[in-house]
Amino acid sequence: MPKAKILLVEDEIVTARVAEKMLKALGYEMCTIVSTAEDAVKEAEKRKPHLVLMDIMLKGKVDGIEAADEIRTRFNIPVVYLTSCSDEATLERAKISEPFGYMVKPLQERELHVSIEIALFRHKVDSARERLICKLQKALEEIRTLSDLLPICAWCKKIRNDEGYWQQIEAFFADHSKTRFTHGICPECARKNYPHLHKKS
Repeated sequence: MPKAKILLVEDEIVTARVAEKMLKALGYEMCTIVSTAEDAVKEAEKRKPHLVLMDIMLKGKVDGIEAADEIRTRFNIPVVYLTSCSDEATLERAKISEPFGYMVKPLQERELHVSIEIALFRHKVDSARERLICKLQKALEEIRTLSDLLPICAWCKKIRNDEGYWQQIEAFFADHSKTRFTHGICPECARKNYPHLHKKS
């Protein structure tokens, strides 16, 4: 099984090196380490990592939460936050960006490993669910389109069913609805086929 590629976004050099050492020890592949939100977005687009470890408080005009939101929206890459801030205001802002995890520094190797694996698994499940929903929506649209089209023979008036077989109209509607037919003869057909019963007065 290929190693998961991790993009680390951290502006504290010591923390970045500790995290890098842990990730390599756990068997993950390091894409690169960047220290700004702008570089995080650029590297996510360029390297297509399986997961981003994102520090929330970054230097510059854009913080990690804004960068994470852009990465998730544009590239569908899961983000796990790394932060020293555990206050309610920061937590509430972080929740809005729908992260796949939230870790408070200093990092612990076991906790880091569990957070990454859960995030990767959840993203895999969510992606599979999204693909299934798209397939179901497409199938539903096709069904709606087909339901508006009913192939009928111009000569004998038989109807082609879903399996490609041609059925008498009575049999088709009996299979696809609760409709039942009673048979009679319309006045026009009666005059045409039984002229002796409809003599002109």
